[in-house]
Amino acid sequence: MQPFELPDFYMPYPARLNPHVDSARAHTRVWAEAMGFFKPQEGHHIWDESDLEKHDYGLLCAYTHPDCDSQELSLITDWYVWVFYFDDHFLELFKRTRDTEGARRYLERLRDFMPLAGGPMPEPTNPVELGLADLWVRTVSAMPMDWRQRFVATTTALLQESRWELANITEGRIANPIEYIEMRRKVGGAPWSANLVEHAVGAAVPADLAATRPLEVLRDTFSDAVHLRNDIFSYEREVRQEGENANGILVVERFFGYETQHAADVVNDLLTSRLQQFEHTALTELPMLFAEYAVGPQDQAAVAAYAKGLQDWQSGGHEWHMRSSRYMNKGGSTASDPLPRLFKPVGLGSSAVYLFAPNAALGPSRLKSFLRPRFEQVGPTTLPEFYLPYRLQLSPFLDAARENLLDWGKQVGLHSPVPELGGRVLWRPVDLVEFDLALCAAGLDPDATPAELDLAADWLAWGTYVDDYYPQVFALRKDMAGAKLQGKRFSAFMPLDAEGTPPATNAMERGLADLWHRTTAVLDDAQKREFHRAVVAFLESCEWEVANDIANRIPDPVDYVEMRRRTFGSDLTMALSRFSHGHLIPPDIYRTQTVMDLEHTASDYATMVNDLFSYHKETQYEGDFHNAVTVMRNFFDCGSETGVAIVNDLLTARMQQFERIVGSELPALYEEYELGQDVRDSLDRRAVELQDWMAAIVNWHISCGRYKEAQLEERYRSSGAPEDLATEQVAAARPAPCFTRPNGLGTGAAGLDGLRRAPADHAPTQPVSP
Repeated sequence: MQPFELPDFYMPYPARLNPHVDSARAHTRVWAEAMGFFKPQEGHHIWDESDLEKHDYGLLCAYTHPDCDSQELSLITDWYVWVFYFDDHFLELFKRTRDTEGARRYLERLRDFMPLAGGPMPEPTNPVELGLADLWVRTVSAMPMDWRQRFVATTTALLQESRWELANITEGRIANPIEYIEMRRKVGGAPWSANLVEHAVGAAVPADLAATRPLEVLRDTFSDAVHLRNDIFSYEREVRQEGENANGILVVERFFGYETQHAADVVNDLLTSRLQQFEHTALTELPMLFAEYAVGPQDQAAVAAYAKGLQDWQSGGHEWHMRSSRYMNKGGSTASDPLPRLFKPVGLGSSAVYLFAPNAALGPSRLKSFLRPRFEQVGPTTLPEFYLPYRLQLSPFLDAARENLLDWGKQVGLHSPVPELGGRVLWRPVDLVEFDLALCAAGLDPDATPAELDLAADWLAWGTYVDDYYPQVFALRKDMAGAKLQGKRFSAFMPLDAEGTPPATNAMERGLADLWHRTTAVLDDAQKREFHRAVVAFLESCEWEVANDIANRIPDPVDYVEMRRRTFGSDLTMALSRFSHGHLIPPDIYRTQTVMDLEHTASDYATMVNDLFSYHKETQYEGDFHNAVTVMRNFFDCGSETGVAIVNDLLTARMQQFERIVGSELPALYEEYELGQDVRDSLDRRAVELQDWMAAIVNWHISCGRYKEAQLEERYRSSGAPEDLATEQVAAARPAPCFTRPNGLGTGAAGLDGLRRAPADHAPTQPVSP
């Protein structure tokens, strides 16, 4: 008996079958035997001929690549036979035996069979190595170097991150939802499949476009949909039979406490959301990308062919899952309703024909993201107790930094009238006092010099001002072109060499020119480029919010979490911190999954804390739905209280993952890479800095006046205060000093107790309004 009924799947375009399917089947059968896939391995049975016949990877590739010729289809089929064989080979030799050290050596050797520019390879010692060596030579010569580099990266991730699955099985640990989506992309192999789509359609994505947001979203939404669909079909085999725990349904069961059927329906809802995000990006973001980058017709055609190839893969992969003996595939609307699918149009955008179809997956789930009212009377939010196992400490230079920030705000014009607002000011002087961004900076870097603290406070003020400016000016006026133009102008105020800057036309430009000069004076060229990318990522995320505001669209939950790191400015503030010890830590160590997870977990914790505090402000006063509570309410169709609880559970899980990384994954990284003591000490300091960062974020939100009910009423409901507030008004608005707590690695739950024991005048005495 199946553990659940298959849900109704969102699949608005039909699968098409490549006419060369039989030749691909015949070819790959001979190839697999020649590679030794049917021979026992170290006493373990992996495959025999009947396994290959039953799984029918020729049919999979014929459905997922319907337009390529016979030779290309045979090559693609061999790749998929190899990757599925690798998955089962790794399962039998290392997952079942819990042989983590053997797995590490096995996976490291596979890198040697992917030389970028050709050249010699080691002698293969097993069928996986032999198959990879053969495929590599047959594949890479037709593709440019940029594609080869991306394909090596995704293939290596596919292989290496199998260790993540093995570690979780060994520990009996199930990932949290955010971690799972991120890691499933790597270990699940769909980004690797996306690279092969480029090969199959004969159109490599242009190198200058491959790293842009629209192309990244196409790849990631494709990957997530492929993996979530596979999780639904493979749950019975993986979880019930093989003891695997990397499955989306299992993650939802354990994290939310849902029954299996409910969990499967939630995973299918997320699958639907990711497919609709794919379509939204292809139809709305790609045209803007082409215009902005002046992309020529040939490159536009290459990107369109790639996007169409990803779409074909989705529909073909679904059809194969419905037919393959490898999976549970009885039931489901697409299995019992074949006739209507025969008459569906093919191509990007064809799903619009079915927008008002009776199937619930085709209509309400998409429409509700566009129809929620912008303003809701939600009232002050009853905040949960935050899990914060680290203690706060503050810079002794806080008071001076507060005064200096007020002076800097006047100097660059943060309180000047904004013509686009009809001459009103965006921030009054009292607002900058109440926001108390110097307090945030004093906790983020408690060991900063006075000059470093002033710089950090000024950056926070500038970023917060920009974050307020874009929705109130560009979004309300539906001025996407203006937002893009402003973004282009910002680049002129961040020169990478000694060139001058144009005259500033507003406070944002004056502030950025000053901050860039002060920050980059001590940076080398590589650090300047990294910091430039971080600032641009923040500014482009502001444009993303404007685009959503214009469309009245609540973001997809996965897209929101990942973009929230950018809109919060996490990359910007973390880049500033990294520069203090970046030369000691090799770049390849910074790019490891462990270090990236360390920073992502801290960032996600901070952004969700911000969203809980700001939910009242953004929902009731600003009509802004870029908030995790709103996103969860929309996805789960729940109320505010449940949305708050979900966000709190997610941020708690990310904090617990952060603790796990510091406690076990960093030491394991030190040993695996045989890092010297100076590098280990630098990474330990980085972890402490992130602990400071999270503690400071929580403390600032509790203490500042940006989110409190009284200040919100006065700021948004009043007719507006005069520009020059009396000195006593500014002084009266100044926050009181905040509690302090010692900090350090491994301080445990004492931080939460310290937060609870904070003096009454520094803790919320009523529900805090975010």
